[in-house]
Amino acid sequence: MKLRGIPVFAALGWAVAAGLGAAEPVAVASKPAGSWRDRPTRTLDDLPAAVAEKKDTGLTAFGGRGDRRARATGFFRTERIGGRWWLVDPEGGLFVHRAVVSVQPLRTPGAQAAQRAKFGDDAQWAAATAAWLGEHGFNGLGAWSDAERFRATPRRLAYAPIWNFMSAYGRKRGGTYQLPGHTGYPQNAIFVFDPEFEAFCTEHARQLAATKDDPWLLGHFTDNELPLRREALANFLALPEADPGHRAARAFLAGRHGAGATAKAITDADRQDFLALVVDRYLGIVTRAIRAADPNHLILGSRFHGTQLRFPETFRAAGPHLDVVAVNYYHAWSADPELTAMWARESGKPWIVTEWYAKGMDAPGLANVSGAGWVVKTQADRGKFYENFTLSLLESRDCVGWHWFKYIDNDPDDTKADPSNRDSNKGIVSNRYEPYTDLLRSMRRINERAYGLIEYFDEEWEAGRDKR
Repeated sequence: MKLRGIPVFAALGWAVAAGLGAAEPVAVASKPAGSWRDRPTRTLDDLPAAVAEKKDTGLTAFGGRGDRRARATGFFRTERIGGRWWLVDPEGGLFVHRAVVSVQPLRTPGAQAAQRAKFGDDAQWAAATAAWLGEHGFNGLGAWSDAERFRATPRRLAYAPIWNFMSAYGRKRGGTYQLPGHTGYPQNAIFVFDPEFEAFCTEHARQLAATKDDPWLLGHFTDNELPLRREALANFLALPEADPGHRAARAFLAGRHGAGATAKAITDADRQDFLALVVDRYLGIVTRAIRAADPNHLILGSRFHGTQLRFPETFRAAGPHLDVVAVNYYHAWSADPELTAMWARESGKPWIVTEWYAKGMDAPGLANVSGAGWVVKTQADRGKFYENFTLSLLESRDCVGWHWFKYIDNDPDDTKADPSNRDSNKGIVSNRYEPYTDLLRSMRRINERAYGLIEYFDEEWEAGRDKR
């Protein structure tokens, strides 16, 4: 049977659900006390042996394909080739960014003692960690990593710093507060209409000039998980009347419905268009500032998340400003082919998953209550999730990489940590730097075969064959 026009992973998901595939289910919950259900889970073992056994070879110094190249510019860039989006590394190798988020040491007393005993000082830790990540098929560092320290390691990794333009402005301006995982804003309304914001961004971006010539810098994140909601127009109207955001929302509403219009007049079209205006204005300001300081590197945006992943207007407004659209993709066991196709279609750009993870209940001393990732029983199940999810990403022709959240487990001794990072098994190492070998085995299996898997999936896509 042939399922032409349907992405292969969607067809396989149907086959597995019907009991036709070889994939075995994994028990999954959203929280430890929640209901558990079996989810069909595809791993490398469910693919033909010739595909599963073949490792990528002949890579460039950056970890791109040595056998397939495009125009080299000395910096990372993007290109659509044969219907698939790619990152192109500085040597011209076609490249998929496989990274880990927040690769930096923990600073609790127990973690510091374990780090010294295992590695020595921070420089020794960084050198050992860069080499170790490379041995497991990772070629990059995600947001909140110790980029400065890793720039001095013998084994280099392509890194992507986060600059927090809006949240840094908020700290200076006043009014922001901590929410689990990201910064909160008054009425969930970012300060994008403040007349001082643009000048702040120009000054804030000057620090990017220090690395503008570094070929190992993949690109820049502008912020993390901004509250870009369909309720934005009503939220801005709820600000004090003297606030620039309120005045902008009032002018927008008056332009649509006449002077004196109230929030009761807001239509769905108003909601979508005002949200698009906010996204366009924010990204226009920050990307101009970045380009002035660093014209060489990719702009990855503000890491969209939550319900905004389903808003076409968000991606449509973001596309003209970004090189790659970054998404923090939670509550999905596999990538949704229709949703992810919308991201690329509306933005006209490739996308990269910049946060996702699962927590294992076998990690000692961690309750796994905080955080948005799935909960599974074991580290081996975490590994199966990694294989299942990344296979669906590799199958998409618009995905150019993924960043696992994160390097090291939460440490309950860190009472100052973000509320979403207090007690959970998110790391590839424990909070005492012990590797999770079952998880890492799966990570390495996929990472070392990523380009061969792409070749296989592209052949399947072109042939339109059903894989069961």
